[in-house]
Amino acid sequence: MSHLLLVEDDLTFSTMLATWLRKQGFDVTTASSVGAAVKTLTTALGGGGAMPDLVLSDLRLPDHDGLYLLDWLHREGFITPFIIMTSYAEVSNAVEAMKRGAADYIAKPVQPDVLLTKLREALARKAETPAPAAKETPAAAPKVKAPASQPADTPPTSLPQGIEGHSPAARELYKLASLVAPTPMSVLILGASGTGKEYVARRIHALSQRADGPFVALDCGALTRELAASELFGHVKGAFTGAAADKAGAFERASGGTLFLDEVGNLSYDVQVQLLRAIQERRVRRVGDATERAVDIRLVCATNEDLPAAINRGTWREDLYHRLAEFTLHMPLLRERPDDIPEFAAYFLDRANAELSARIGGFTPDAMALLQAYPWPGNLREMRNVITRAALLSQQAGLITPQALDLPTSPADEPGTATVATLKPAPDDERARILEALRLTGGNKSRAAQLLGVDRKTIYNRMKALGI
Repeated sequence: MSHLLLVEDDLTFSTMLATWLRKQGFDVTTASSVGAAVKTLTTALGGGGAMPDLVLSDLRLPDHDGLYLLDWLHREGFITPFIIMTSYAEVSNAVEAMKRGAADYIAKPVQPDVLLTKLREALARKAETPAPAAKETPAAAPKVKAPASQPADTPPTSLPQGIEGHSPAARELYKLASLVAPTPMSVLILGASGTGKEYVARRIHALSQRADGPFVALDCGALTRELAASELFGHVKGAFTGAAADKAGAFERASGGTLFLDEVGNLSYDVQVQLLRAIQERRVRRVGDATERAVDIRLVCATNEDLPAAINRGTWREDLYHRLAEFTLHMPLLRERPDDIPEFAAYFLDRANAELSARIGGFTPDAMALLQAYPWPGNLREMRNVITRAALLSQQAGLITPQALDLPTSPADEPGTATVATLKPAPDDERARILEALRLTGGNKSRAAQLLGVDRKTIYNRMKALGI
């Protein structure tokens, strides 16, 4: 059985084509972008899956075009036949693909019989062509290298692995991210938990002049007051109980690159003072050390906290806020970009197939309609979990159904699925908002956190601080 990699961002067409190809006896893996295709190929190269016998790719893809993927294959030493799909209006590009080494092309709308003939011819030519000697041994296999701070499957442009969407909200977000990326400005990314803030931070780094430097991410929401200084600035051996060796903090590790502080709004007031000084002086002192060390970082922070409200309460420093928010980006909620849901669903299904060694072909129309109607209080993180679970349950069916998704069909009628807008207290009354969220969810703290657009750690911390 020949193994094909189908690279197509149109979810409906991809599902239909993959299903048809499987009926013709092919083993099909799908990818919705160049980045996803690169990940599949490099994972297979490392022994994490079967190498495709042929790549069938659309010309127009979300992150790059098919010609870009073709060039990447050649640079990395892959000898897999490549067939490009293109519209009649882009036949000149298909000719260019042939000049660059593509095995063939087929015009859209695809005629099944013609496609099947071209696939079989390309595979037959591959079988008749002896493989180069240099490629016969594993030692000669191509290796994809990436900086230590980036995954080995990162495409040659070092863009982060993932998708962005094409809705107006997504286009505006990434236009602004691309605008600020080449500058030295500090960026504050605001948005609810699970909206993809770290992905945006990685994209800013990848498009910056520091792209060759490290990207260091630190989750401030997981830091206690006692550990925060050590994690941020490092410590020397013997500085405190358990400090068995010298340790560089996040500032030092990120020097020359980008430091991403996630959930920065959770930092205690005394740590904020230390952070402000480090940003101003561009020097840090490890805990227990008398020597200061120079650092060179670009700072990107993210939070789901209302920092201006925290400033009014006296729990956040205004001068630090202005240091962090030289440029602000607002993450849209997933329910605010329904046009992007099919693309995200296809991406998460590709990931689930890879993780579970499954071959789910896609979603039934009813399942896709349910995905687009559901309000997604947990945003992208919730969608990833829902689709991974559904893929696990659907391995025999081949397609994901509404039953496998197990989502409420009438979200407004389900306990715990109200939105932040339904909470009665005024926005500045934090204690009352938390209590109302707990009332609506029957005391379920995880669901209450989703309603408030924060993560579970944040709501626990705020409940403790407010004596709830």
